Amino acid sequence: MIRFASFGKAFGTHVAVTGLDLTIEGGETVALLGPNGSGKTTCLKAAAGLILPSSGQVLVDGIPASRPKARQSLSFLPQKVAFPEALTGLEVVEFYRKLRGAPAGRDREVLRFASLNGASERFVGTYSGGMVQRLGLAVAALPDSPVLLLDEPTAALDPEGLCAFYALVEKRKKQGKTVLFTSHHLGDVERLADRFAVLVGGRLAAVLSSTELASRLAERGVLRLRLDRRPENLLEALRPLSPAATWSGDELILPGPASGRPALIDAVRAAGAGILSLTADEGRLDALYSELVGGKE
Repeated sequence: MIRFASFGKAFGTHVAVTGLDLTIEGGETVALLGPNGSGKTTCLKAAAGLILPSSGQVLVDGIPASRPKARQSLSFLPQKVAFPEALTGLEVVEFYRKLRGAPAGRDREVLRFASLNGASERFVGTYSGGMVQRLGLAVAALPDSPVLLLDEPTAALDPEGLCAFYALVEKRKKQGKTVLFTSHHLGDVERLADRFAVLVGGRLAAVLSSTELASRLAERGVLRLRLDRRPENLLEALRPLSPAATWSGDELILPGPASGRPALIDAVRAAGAGILSLTADEGRLDALYSELVGGKE
């Protein structure tokens, strides 16, 4: 549905993205991750047809993204939204409803979805930042577009807005729509995305499926044990099962997937040690993310 083919974009002497090859299939939800300045917003704007490639191309359903037919098939929410402060929320949504040709009554529906119905008659100038962002979500949800592009949609959202965002993406997923979004909130990424594309310095550093992500996180789990004694050669006995096994103070640290923990516990007991306490830490997405981007935040 969305294809970046050797896509590159430069602004003067600054190269924002270079040589990006990435395909987002129809019905897929893909998250773009990356440090600030990694090219995520540039990619979204190119997919929305708002900027032209300096090299390569960006296609939406096989059509160059800048063409009107491609742009008609998508809805785009920028990172920062702004609406005329002298209009009410309802007037803003009604304007965009007519612009996109959405059916009558759709405006009230999206206002309810965005939890703005009680404030829809108020002027936008009286809205908080979170309310403005929720109004942006309502506008993005207006057309029944097959493609939804969201740039840092949770950046300024309040709790009600987060619920609306989750509901919007989950509904589009169930409908088989395509969603491409950027986010620094890694919990959003884990919960919503089917795949994860990591950009660093304008280049694609990694693409992981949800299954691959789960596997990588499992490998980064840690079992922590406090024992009643330290048998000799315990670490040597454990390292075939957990090569990075080590002591940290009075804790025995055993990195590795959850599936290997029963064997580790059996090996500790076989060595003659009693287990006083046990905690298990699962792999963290933010730690994996830092590895992928090389710690360049």
